[in-house]
Amino acid sequence: MEQLLLLIFLPLVGAIITAFAGKSAKIVSTVFSVVSLVLTLVIAGNFIPNANTQFEVNLPWIADLGINFHAGIDGISMLVVLLTNLLVPIIILSSYNHQYKNPAAFYALILFMQCGLLLVFTALDAFLFYIGWEAALIPIYFICAIWGGKDRIRINMKFFVYTIAGSLFMLMGIIYLYLQNPAHNFDIQAFYALNLDSTQQGWIFWAFFIAFAIKMPIFPFHTWQPDTYTAAPTQGTMLLSGIMLKMGIYGVIRWLLPIVPAGVHNWGQVAIVLSIIGIVYASLIAFTQKDAKRLVAYSSIAHVGLISAGIFAFNQQGMQGAMVQMLSHGINVVGLFFVLDIIFSRVKTNKIEELGGIAKVAPQLALAFLIIVLGTVALPGTNGFIGEFLLLMGVYNYGIWAAAIAGLTIIFGAVYMLRMYQNVMLGETNSLTITFTDIKGTEKLVLYTICALIIVLGVYPKPILHLTEASVQHLLEQVNQKLNTVN
Repeated sequence: MEQLLLLIFLPLVGAIITAFAGKSAKIVSTVFSVVSLVLTLVIAGNFIPNANTQFEVNLPWIADLGINFHAGIDGISMLVVLLTNLLVPIIILSSYNHQYKNPAAFYALILFMQCGLLLVFTALDAFLFYIGWEAALIPIYFICAIWGGKDRIRINMKFFVYTIAGSLFMLMGIIYLYLQNPAHNFDIQAFYALNLDSTQQGWIFWAFFIAFAIKMPIFPFHTWQPDTYTAAPTQGTMLLSGIMLKMGIYGVIRWLLPIVPAGVHNWGQVAIVLSIIGIVYASLIAFTQKDAKRLVAYSSIAHVGLISAGIFAFNQQGMQGAMVQMLSHGINVVGLFFVLDIIFSRVKTNKIEELGGIAKVAPQLALAFLIIVLGTVALPGTNGFIGEFLLLMGVYNYGIWAAAIAGLTIIFGAVYMLRMYQNVMLGETNSLTITFTDIKGTEKLVLYTICALIIVLGVYPKPILHLTEASVQHLLEQVNQKLNTVN
């Protein structure tokens, strides 16, 4: 079997077996997620970091409609596939101290979602991309609705309505592109080759942009996010923040920019303004949060705003920064939510003012939390630094004032994240935290792995930059060439 088909469908096989594994579901899902990670590393080891699409699979699916199962991997998709298959076993391991009701369904849904995400990140057919997009949404809806916290039904419905509405806009855009395509298929290269005028590209830009902006999310399409992150079970929050929001970023890079460059040229400034507003707005709201989980949710909006601004700045630095920061943000935000989950499991609260002094009784947790926070605030030597540095350079090349305002995310982020750390970890213990116990077992394994990734990628980011560089450069050349023909 083709390696890529095995990579995509192994989690689906795992989901089916896990669904019938009963009490062994946790172990079975772990095994499948780890095997998927090993297979990904094998593929990454055989991947040649040039601009070509590799491991390509192109099989007829619904021939009458021109739909093929067409998938492949270039440097851009290799990065997000690595992120997905790296984080899923970490997320499953992070659940080991939880006893979820009906665990077989819970872990099967995680693996099912992994399959949908891999479809999204490898699809070279717009119909297949849309199927993966929706397939990734359904499991996370049930994970949040069944195992979420208080008020989960109302919050989840809002999340569902937002994302479905965005998906419908994208579907209309895909159908329009299909009808304009003389070959009457959904192939990505055929869509790239379409010769749409600037008005048509403007409409398609908004159809796709709304779908991607909701998923990231970008201001003002973000209102579903803080409540959903807070109400979802921790592993659901990790899947949403660590991987699923990258679907929107990836969609902009893979589908929006190359298909409608004139639309991006005409409306990209609006996207940058919205992204920068989101950075400042989310940072200011984060300052006021009393719940640490909501604070991290708003900080995520600010970080994604900077990634989005870097992409729409449309230069090599911004695009490369977005690549690196997608990986770094996924690792860091999963680490943050896991630390908060450990705290909640011991003291039943994430209220910042009710905590304090944990470092005295749990020094290993405090050290791991500090490393993750430093990675999040982009301290030099951590994984967050190189991505945010490139992003700011890219936005600076776009406009100095845009970079000055977008750069506030680093200053604001450092203040509210370090203040949270100080209030939660330092000072004297209280009646809640005096009996707090340090990390153990799989908690150590997960946090040590995340900390090691933060340091290794921060000290030596070259492999990641090398992995995506040729594909990013090819993408920019392709888009600029098409833009010149429209003008």
